[in-house]
Amino acid sequence: MAKLKTTKWDSAEYLKTDEDIALYLEACLEEDDPALVTHALGVIARARGMTQIARETGLGRESLYRALSPEGNPEFSTVMKVMKALGIKLHAAASTAKKPKKKARRAA
Repeated sequence: MAKLKTTKWDSAEYLKTDEDIALYLEACLEEDDPALVTHALGVIARARGMTQIARETGLGRESLYRALSPEGNPEFSTVMKVMKALGIKLHAAASTAKKPKKKARRAA
């Protein structure tokens, strides 16, 4: 039986357009996992060029790599600086999740 040859997957190689980036980040946001979102921002920053993003944010390149890794825990201000440098806007929308109904009170 022949050995199976595999290659390392790097999502950054497939983020070519602004639409690709927006769809990728949206999919990560839907998972409700802060570590995944942080990692996704790191992947997008690598796709765009981490050195350029570091320059635009005024943050160190090494610091950005650490902060935007899956183990990173960046401050929200760092996330906002990175998003601005990437040309990404954060939007709010009402959740479609159903809220629990309040129980009706009984008259005494």
